[in-house]
Amino acid sequence: MITVFQYPRLLGIPNMSPFCLKLEAWLRMVGIKYDIREVADPRKGPKGKLPFIKDDELEIADTSMIIDYLKKQHSIQIDDHLSASDRAIALAFERMLSEHLYWALLYNRWVDDNWVKTKEALFSTLPAVLKGIVPAVAQKNIKNELDGQGMGRHSREEIYDFANQDLKAISDFLADKPYLMGDKPSTVDATLYAFLCNILEVHLRSPMKDYLHKCKNLLAYNERMGQQLFPDFFKLDESDEAWSTEH
Repeated sequence: MITVFQYPRLLGIPNMSPFCLKLEAWLRMVGIKYDIREVADPRKGPKGKLPFIKDDELEIADTSMIIDYLKKQHSIQIDDHLSASDRAIALAFERMLSEHLYWALLYNRWVDDNWVKTKEALFSTLPAVLKGIVPAVAQKNIKNELDGQGMGRHSREEIYDFANQDLKAISDFLADKPYLMGDKPSTVDATLYAFLCNILEVHLRSPMKDYLHKCKNLLAYNERMGQQLFPDFFKLDESDEAWSTEH
C-alpha cells in the first residue's frame, strides 16, 4: 500500500490543494488503496511540494509523475480507450487547468478578499508569536510567484476574465457528456473535478464560482463526481450508483 503525503483536510472538502485532491480522486477512480499522512509544510517533500507518495522506500513527487508511475506499476488502463487525438486534447486541458486556471485560484485565495479566511484556515494553529510573521511571509512569496508567472501582473477583472474563459471552454467541450472525454472516465477527469470542487465547494466568494453557477453541466458534473468518489464528504443520493472502476 502506498502512503500519500498531502495537506490536511480543510475548508470542508477532501483537500484545498487541487493537486492533492487530483491525486486522491484518481486513486479512488482506479481503486488503488492508500494511506494518508497529513503534512502542513510542503518543504518536507522531495521537491518541496505536495503531494508526494512513498512506495516502500521510493519517494515520488509531482502529481502527474506519481500518476504515470502508478499506471506502470499497477498496469492501470483508465486512459487506454482514448485515441491519440483524445490524449492530445486531454493533455491540453490538463495544462490549462494546472498551469493557467490554478494561478487565478491562487490569486482568489491569497491576494483577493478571501485572504483573511485563507489565513485563518492555514495558520490559525500557529503559536501567537508566529501568527504575525509566517502568514505575511507566505503571502509575499505567493504574490512573487504570481508576478513571476505573469498572472499577478494583471488587474483583478482581467484575472477572473481569463479564468472564466477557461471554464467556458471546458463547459463547451463537456457539453452533455458524462465525462470530459466521453462515456468513460479518464485521468483528466480527476484534474477537472479537483479544480471544480475547489471553486464550488469551499465557502469562499469568487467570480469563478459565480460563473460556474451559469454552467449547469459543470455543476452537475461536480456534484456527480463528488458523490461517486467522496461519499464520505458529499452525501450520496439513493438514486446514484456507487463508484465502480468498471464504469
